[in-house]
Amino acid sequence: MSAPSKSHAEGHYLNRAGWLRAAVLGANDGLLSTSSLVVGVAAAGSSVSQILLTGIAGLAAGSMSMAAGEFVSVSSQSDAEQSDLAREQQELRLDPEHETRELAAIYIKRGLDRDLAVTVAKQLMAKDALGAHARDELGLTDISAAKPIQAALASASSFALGAAPPILTALLVPAAHVIWAVFGGSLVVLAVLGAAGARAGGAPLLPGVTRVFFWGAVAMAVTAGVGRLFNVTVG
Repeated sequence: MSAPSKSHAEGHYLNRAGWLRAAVLGANDGLLSTSSLVVGVAAAGSSVSQILLTGIAGLAAGSMSMAAGEFVSVSSQSDAEQSDLAREQQELRLDPEHETRELAAIYIKRGLDRDLAVTVAKQLMAKDALGAHARDELGLTDISAAKPIQAALASASSFALGAAPPILTALLVPAAHVIWAVFGGSLVVLAVLGAAGARAGGAPLLPGVTRVFFWGAVAMAVTAGVGRLFNVTVG
């Protein structure tokens, strides 16, 4: 059998998991929350300047909130991972024989016979004991490792990009048509984002598009209803 070509690169979707989740969440949240704000304030009878101010304030606050939330959340995950690695490092130092048996037992459960499992465990531990236990005992890899700064930047930037369309629509469309223009335009962009997220993650397109489209319509309808209910100018 010929050796695999070095030019062949497998683009696994899991490699994108770290930034993809934060980027998709940020873009959807930015578009939906800002669109809902704009629609709700417009339905309350506000002026164009007040609508724009609300949208820009929502963009700034939302971006910072997303960045802070992602950073704190993913940092907590990173702290837990580092704590587990430190504990594993101590166990390797205090009782390497037990750790070898523990690693071999994992391979036996996966289908290797006992002698081969012990041999594999010893060879892997000789090369990188902590790496072997992190991967096979704790389930930690470079792909799945928590990256707080990456997640924070992805969330903040994607939120801002998602929030831009409804603000631009409110700026360019006459005040009398802002509600329907933002409502319709945002649903189209939400559908595109849902399709893009599904494609990037290797998932079916229709479910990804349907769920963001449906919940986007519900969110904007509710905020428009709130605006109509009070029907007062903000400011």
